[in-house]
Amino acid sequence: MIHLKQPLTLSAQSGNVGPMPLFATPAATSGQQIRRARRTIRCAATEQAVSTVTTTTTPAAERERERALTVTATVTALAPIGSMYIARGLDDLKDLFGKTLLLQLVSSDLDPKTGMEKERVKGFAHMTIKDGVYETKMSVPASFGPVGAVVVENEHHKEMFIKDIKLVTGGDESSAVAFHVGSWVHSKFDNPDPRVFFSVRSYLPSQTPPGIEALRRKELETLRGDGTGERKFHERVYDYDTYNDLGDPDKNIEHLRPVLGGKEHPYPRRCRTGRPKTLRSPETEKRSSSVYVPRDEQFSGIKGLTFSATTLRSGLHAVLPALSPLINNSPTFSHFPAIDALYDDGIPLPGDVAGASSFASVIPRVVRMIEDTTEHVLRFEVPQMVERDRFSWFRDEEFARQTLAGLNPICIRLLTEFPIMSKLDPAVYGPAESALTKELLEKMMSGLNPMTVEEAVERKRLFILDYHDVFLPYVHRVRELPDTTLYGSRTVFFLTDQGTLMPLAIELTRPQSPTKPQWKRAFTHGHDATDSWLWKLAKAHVLTHDTGYHQLVSHWLRTHASVEPYIIAANRQLSRMHPVYRLLHPHFRYTMEINALAREALVNADGIIEDAFWPGKYSIELSSVAYAATWRFDTEALPEDLVSRGLAVRGNDGELELTIKDYPYANDGLLIWNSIKQWASDYVKFYYKSDKDVTGDKEVQAWWEEVRTKGHADKKDEQWWPVCDSRDNLVQILTIIMWVTSGHHAAVNFGQYHYGGYFPNRPTVVRKNIPVEENKEDEMRRFMAKPEEVLLESLPSQMQAIKVMATLDILSSHSPDEEYMGEYAESAWLAEPMIKAAFEKFNGRLKEVEGTIDERNNNQDNKNRCGAGIVPYELLKPFSGPGVTGRGIPNSISI
Repeated sequence: MIHLKQPLTLSAQSGNVGPMPLFATPAATSGQQIRRARRTIRCAATEQAVSTVTTTTTPAAERERERALTVTATVTALAPIGSMYIARGLDDLKDLFGKTLLLQLVSSDLDPKTGMEKERVKGFAHMTIKDGVYETKMSVPASFGPVGAVVVENEHHKEMFIKDIKLVTGGDESSAVAFHVGSWVHSKFDNPDPRVFFSVRSYLPSQTPPGIEALRRKELETLRGDGTGERKFHERVYDYDTYNDLGDPDKNIEHLRPVLGGKEHPYPRRCRTGRPKTLRSPETEKRSSSVYVPRDEQFSGIKGLTFSATTLRSGLHAVLPALSPLINNSPTFSHFPAIDALYDDGIPLPGDVAGASSFASVIPRVVRMIEDTTEHVLRFEVPQMVERDRFSWFRDEEFARQTLAGLNPICIRLLTEFPIMSKLDPAVYGPAESALTKELLEKMMSGLNPMTVEEAVERKRLFILDYHDVFLPYVHRVRELPDTTLYGSRTVFFLTDQGTLMPLAIELTRPQSPTKPQWKRAFTHGHDATDSWLWKLAKAHVLTHDTGYHQLVSHWLRTHASVEPYIIAANRQLSRMHPVYRLLHPHFRYTMEINALAREALVNADGIIEDAFWPGKYSIELSSVAYAATWRFDTEALPEDLVSRGLAVRGNDGELELTIKDYPYANDGLLIWNSIKQWASDYVKFYYKSDKDVTGDKEVQAWWEEVRTKGHADKKDEQWWPVCDSRDNLVQILTIIMWVTSGHHAAVNFGQYHYGGYFPNRPTVVRKNIPVEENKEDEMRRFMAKPEEVLLESLPSQMQAIKVMATLDILSSHSPDEEYMGEYAESAWLAEPMIKAAFEKFNGRLKEVEGTIDERNNNQDNKNRCGAGIVPYELLKPFSGPGVTGRGIPNSISI
């Protein structure tokens, strides 16, 4: 079943015949039809239309044309936020006298005599006895023609959120035409320019009804702004800026961070706020308690208090700072049962009811009331992987399985060249040869499937998780930070005959420095206790590398940061009535607000990421390095990504063959990708009848040009950008954007608590060097006597662990009002029967995907997703209930 966001009455568009031609929306889909529509005079009493305007009419026909019709306009709105404000009394009087909203109806037709816009029909909507409903009756000439837009002026001193506007002719509900608004309307005292809302019918620029062409252009000019001044809360201006607001050097010079975006630190652009620069750094923008995002991108006040992003704001700003006093002074967990106590016993919360309630309102899942008392504890839910198998995190099989079916399944690559060599300058970092030698790998393969390294490479049996070159330049800088360390790392895996991976060896490298030579060593799961414990410590280092890369690159950079330019460009260049805008809009909702929140408290100086993840103050800078080295739009497509990593081969027929047959992320992801691409193809080919329609679409061409040259300006000259010159290329571009905002983000986000909620499985920091690096006598003696203590001292501190666990619980949660892809039909899609049918097919395909994934998870031949204690791979199941479920694909990046 497809869910509707709101009641929608579109009699003419849905095929019902009724007395509504005054407001019938022209269904032109070509320039010829538009020209014909411009010559048409619609009669009020019938759907019949005179095909041409003649210079001679009978008196009776003239009287019929001038006959006035009574049109009732009903506006459904939400009351102004905040019950009291200074001018509330004046606004109440306006409500009483019916002067709340001034509506203007705009005809789709031009005046045949003057060739100008027809005179608008105006009326004040007054408040009715039904809360939030305003109404007005207007006298409209029968010759007015179809209404193409409604212009709204808010007479209140405070903004209003309008859900929809419905027009009914002569009291006949069958004639109703709905204008879906879903937008804030600013007060005229903040901005005297009224808002314009177009009909649900979508038009390419060349097909725009002539009466609203000027409004279409003006609306886009308003959204682009002039690039000057500080943006105000109520504004809707979209513009670009660099990431220059992550630190506050005026408050603390240690908070100064490099500007991301530009030649030195390439990066996607964010939304411009226009705040003044700091005194200590003329390149850094001042931070403020609230970060501007265009008004319609904000969710506060619309979404319920349970909405995940609202919860995240409360958690980051109120709850997490209050956790510090609850933790004892010991920075380290003394033993593993102390970690288990976080799930079994919990941490006592403040005794005052208000304090406990504040925690419970933000992270209700993890706040429990002690039985038979009034006391509360912060007791974390047992993550699914630990609930199924408490010791799974300790095993090599699970370590390898999660590279294919865990939280970051997009970094493993096929090993295609041997010997393994660094591409970094050996004069700066030391010798380029890897410590993972042919002899070592063949020795480890001998117990699995004896073969030479050359044979294994040729047969596609070796895979690598490579964090060597990307992290090595930061090793010495990170080691200068307190309580953390870093290596460059490589991990090589072997593909077994059962289709699973087994880790063969791990290499840890410290680059040379002015005082020390390069150090590197290979670790394997040896047969004695010492090698076994060193192997566990080496795995902890690799896991923390993978966790940092996941959060900063796979998650933040590739979804949140890289998507924001698409949103800005779409709002600047695509009209609200453009079909491409209406296709993408569900995939853009609330992303700019969640990104602004991230700059406030997650990726900022001393934010959660810097405080609890190993890169510290270099965190966001590292994501810039990854953007420069690895990000390209074309390989954001799932098939191209798999091919580029050697995880798939494209046959002559265009079909993909996976290198690892049981690769859950790829297996399920391709089902989602193909479903999205079919939906995008059906949609594009309805509105664009030929490739020329694509190249002739000025708005879509301007949008794509701006994405490349402004939104991703530091990559504008790359040759891999697709050219938007055909229907197929447009489909590919749109599919990539829709996939990244939905399936990709879901795969790397909603399993965060399942896999990271038990932090030894995915530590965010390793605080101590591996003991054999320096071979200091006291460190080695301690390691040999109590290796478990050394591991615990290396893992995150108590405060780091609890902060991360609480944050991941919020990030992994679906709100009760989540909007899942393929579940909710936009009003504009329902206005076109063929688009509605295409969406229904999309919905059906996604439901089939659900069943297919369930079958795969129950097939014991799929050993990477089915087996004793294994968490089934559900991150790409399309639908979910609320809470931390580990499944569900929302339309957009809204958390």
